[in-house]
Amino acid sequence: MTPAEMNIQILRDLAEIADDENLMEQLSKYLKELVAQKKDPTAMTQEEFLAKLERGELAYERGECHEMLVNEDVTTYLRRRGYDL
Repeated sequence: MTPAEMNIQILRDLAEIADDENLMEQLSKYLKELVAQKKDPTAMTQEEFLAKLERGELAYERGECHEMLVNEDVTTYLRRRGYDL
């Protein structure tokens, strides 16, 4: 079954139970559980965050970073770095 076909089937099934408050409550709880299971790709632990900051600080100390000038906008910065915008 393609994703489009699954969407159609889900909407049809939803229409069947839309008038039943109890079933809709059950569906809502189940959907919340499914959403909670989906991992957020941007989520990180405090240790991971602090390690990322430390790696950035070390890269800065090694001169591997580029700074934006005071009052410089992103477009100007990118042009200064050699990007053709």
